Amino acid sequence: MFLPDSKSIEYENNQLAEVICQLRFPTILSIDTREPAEFQEAVRQDFPKYMLQVEKLPPINGSQQRQVNNYSFISEDGGYKLSLTKNFLALSTVRYTNWDDFARWLDQPLGMFISIYKPAYFERVGLRYVNAFSREKLGLTDCRWDELIAPRYLSVLNGIPSEEDVTKASVDVEMKLSGEIRAKIHAGPGFIKRNIRMGNQIRSVQDKERRFIFDEDIFVAGNISLQSSAETLGSVHIEADRLFSESITDKLHNAMNPVYN
Repeated sequence: MFLPDSKSIEYENNQLAEVICQLRFPTILSIDTREPAEFQEAVRQDFPKYMLQVEKLPPINGSQQRQVNNYSFISEDGGYKLSLTKNFLALSTVRYTNWDDFARWLDQPLGMFISIYKPAYFERVGLRYVNAFSREKLGLTDCRWDELIAPRYLSVLNGIPSEEDVTKASVDVEMKLSGEIRAKIHAGPGFIKRNIRMGNQIRSVQDKERRFIFDEDIFVAGNISLQSSAETLGSVHIEADRLFSESITDKLHNAMNPVYN
């Protein structure tokens, strides 16, 4: 059961390309050997669409090529997706609004997963927020990145006379936050790809605008009890929010139209 976030900020113009929550657990072979009909029935009201993707994994030490079944359960509008494999359960969305709404989508499927499959514990609990800041959409085309992003994530872009002279610059960080919480961060200009439906096919098309990508993966790894998983995710979310707030300037913060709950 997830507790509501009493201090959350919702951005009317958030720049999130995707948000993913993943909970990894020790391998459960039965998930890979038969379709999860009982789990589907438990989540089908919110996630009525079903899809199976067989992922090919590279061989290890000369062994035969391996494959993993990735079962996907998708909301009616396609905005939310549950993914289940023999090693993890994940919820992802391309229309994140706030933590309380996201947690509501996760709460019941997580409870049903624990009830049906009874994992011994979780090995990794994490949240990944992929921001792709667009100066065009935020009305900030006359601003430089060093006016919008904290200096620690800018590399050579901090104070350089002409951003156009830099073809590639990024910062990749792995660090410890509070307690057992850790972070992997990628920050730097780049292009995002969008899936566009053309007839019966979906094509991946690269956006023309160069955006600033701020990709934060905040997680706890170790032996995480089932009873503490929701509390752990809540703590991870708080750290992710804090890290994000420290990564942007007031100008960017205000341009996204914050609403304080």
